[in-house]
Amino acid sequence: MVWLTGCANIAPKADVSPASTTPDAGLATAKPAAGTSARTAIYPRASLQPITAAEASSRGVAQLKPPADLWERIRRGFAMPNLESDLVVDREQWYTTRPDYIQRMTERSSKYLFYVVEELERRGMPTELALLPYIESAFNPQAVSSAKAAGMWQFMPSTGNYFELKQNLFRDDRRDVLASTRAALDYLQKLYNMFGDWQLALAAYNWGEGSVSRAIARNQKAGLGISYSELNMPAETRLYVPKLQAVKNIIANPNLYRTDLPLIENHPYFQSVDITRDIDVALAAKLADVKLDDFKALNPSSHRPVILAAGTPQILLPWDNATVFTRNLEAYTQGQYASWTAWTAPSTMSVSAAAQQVGMSEYDLRSVNNIPPRMLIKAGSSLIVPRSALMQDVSEHVADTAHLSLAPEIVNRKTSVKAGKRDTVASIAKKYGVSASNVADWNDIKASAAFKAGQQVVLFLPVKLTGTRAAPPERAGQHSRSTANNKTSGTSKQPVIVKKPRKR
Repeated sequence: MVWLTGCANIAPKADVSPASTTPDAGLATAKPAAGTSARTAIYPRASLQPITAAEASSRGVAQLKPPADLWERIRRGFAMPNLESDLVVDREQWYTTRPDYIQRMTERSSKYLFYVVEELERRGMPTELALLPYIESAFNPQAVSSAKAAGMWQFMPSTGNYFELKQNLFRDDRRDVLASTRAALDYLQKLYNMFGDWQLALAAYNWGEGSVSRAIARNQKAGLGISYSELNMPAETRLYVPKLQAVKNIIANPNLYRTDLPLIENHPYFQSVDITRDIDVALAAKLADVKLDDFKALNPSSHRPVILAAGTPQILLPWDNATVFTRNLEAYTQGQYASWTAWTAPSTMSVSAAAQQVGMSEYDLRSVNNIPPRMLIKAGSSLIVPRSALMQDVSEHVADTAHLSLAPEIVNRKTSVKAGKRDTVASIAKKYGVSASNVADWNDIKASAAFKAGQQVVLFLPVKLTGTRAAPPERAGQHSRSTANNKTSGTSKQPVIVKKPRKR
């Protein structure tokens, strides 16, 4: 009995702090942290004392045998209340009638699932949450929804910004395995702290915390219940928790659902490796001796052909390939590590002008940077360009803030207008938003000259290039208003809000 006391309910000591312990017959009881499960761990704090038979039968005992695989480890950590409804049964049938889909989804998750489970256990959170990316993205870190949510945890741009997931020209941390998992678990803990219920927290993760709060307030005002099943929700959110419950049920008892789960070892799939210089994605994969697709699957946030050490100081590699990469990187002497770098446009310019400055063809510059036709590159924009051997690595500022902003290209088209009474070169120039010297040159007269009433005045007016030809302006200022209203930019700042709109 004394021996059993020493090994009962041992949990990671990182979860215990002096502020969270209370004296109890020489034992310290760890209070569950906010957003964690209610399971209580008992820690010896003084000399061990014999316990009674009643105490022995009432206390849990930590299992001495480690989980056979990761699925068993996940099952042991289930701690959320089960949801039983016709919608759960419907989703169970949906998944079990698609064995190929389940196979692809679970095999894809094998690269990431161990890390997610480790983080959940470290925080004391229910391991059901490790299954949430199955619902969000089928564990595809490259997934993008029609509402622009990205990554395996499906963060909207604004929510990603709130949780410090950087999104710029070189990387999108919403796709990063480590960063997005950290942000998702932070968000889920935040929502659990708000609602005190995991099912409501999940509804808020899908629908937005404001929407769930308002739904609760409406039910309270009407004297109705406020549980997940009782709230009035959109169809997608109504199905959200049943989907997770269905996956949980299948994982808990795959034989019952005639499902074969791929073996996922209870061992890390990847480890992080430091990089100290910019390096091409293709070269990094080659030095690690992994396929390019496999490298991109572990490093999905890098959506350019080069990884910048100042912005992404670590890469993820399969466990056994990390040492291979380090050894090959130290021995690499075949040339420069990065063949691409960032170039910042000093002023607003055409793509052809930028191509001349960086020594590329216009076609190649457009292709590498995904620049559509008839667009100007705005001042301060960063572009991917070839790197010479003498260039330095990209600075931290550029690596963290690089962006590409575009504006519609403007061309001038010849037209003519009739001069009114008392019209002069200056008045015509002011009316049509051009310089007086240009009006004088176009009409071969002096800048101080006046026009006769009804005289045809030649003008070259800017026209935005579109699929159709625009008519010349009919009134003074009309063209300038139209142009200003139609200008677009390749980047925009989103308001920082913690809300995830419904995905369409």
